[in-house]
Amino acid sequence: MQPVDLDAHWKEIRQLAHEIVAREPALQTLINETVLDRHSFAECLTYRLTRKLVNHATSVEVLHDTFMEAFQKSSGILQQVACDMIAVNERDPACPDVLTPLLYFKGLQSLVCYRVAHYLWNADRTEFALYLQSLISETFAVDIHPAAKIGCGILLDHATGFVAGETAVVESDVSILHAVTLGGTGKDRGDRHPKVRSGVLLGAGAKILGNVEIGEGAKVGAGSVVLKDVPPHTSVAGVPAQVIGKASEVSPALGMCHELDS
Repeated sequence: MQPVDLDAHWKEIRQLAHEIVAREPALQTLINETVLDRHSFAECLTYRLTRKLVNHATSVEVLHDTFMEAFQKSSGILQQVACDMIAVNERDPACPDVLTPLLYFKGLQSLVCYRVAHYLWNADRTEFALYLQSLISETFAVDIHPAAKIGCGILLDHATGFVAGETAVVESDVSILHAVTLGGTGKDRGDRHPKVRSGVLLGAGAKILGNVEIGEGAKVGAGSVVLKDVPPHTSVAGVPAQVIGKASEVSPALGMCHELDS
């Protein structure tokens, strides 16, 4: 690897910072404090990373205005959130009503935040969307790329460690346990993440890697590593995952039974 001209590198960073502020005034405070008010690349790194460790975020007023904008300009988000709340109440025996997940369950809370980030991404406010993604990850231990596409009626149970990559697709009425990864298999670009169809149940710790399809109504056992397509209405388990049998339910996501059917 050739040595980097650090002076030129720092100059490029400052130019990019100016361009971001021009595109997204809501990030002006963050960009000024991190880059434009700094005197060197080293100072920039130090300032950003030390304060990130203590969750130095944009102002609550900016976040409030952004969420309200998303809800007002994309009314479908409110429909999706309501559908998610009902799904959690119906499928999680620890949930007594539809309000509880909104108050206390980080799976639902992180999904709401993701939906705002997804709105920003689709509005070409990609820098702010990625920034919000980072806050979601830090706060909830849930890392969903804002370009990922997620339907409604989603139960993200416990949620810790859930990862969904940039080109991941999760259709409606899917149930996902903690530590599930919808990831790529390397550094290839383009369409490279899983497609999870409706009615699927993904067990805790399941890793689905690559541009593979989990067919409608399928069930993936806890701790499995899926590297190839899963046919609809089948149960798979293992490392690598193998077909165990047919799923006993039309929509395992709704039944939430994690026993594997042979």
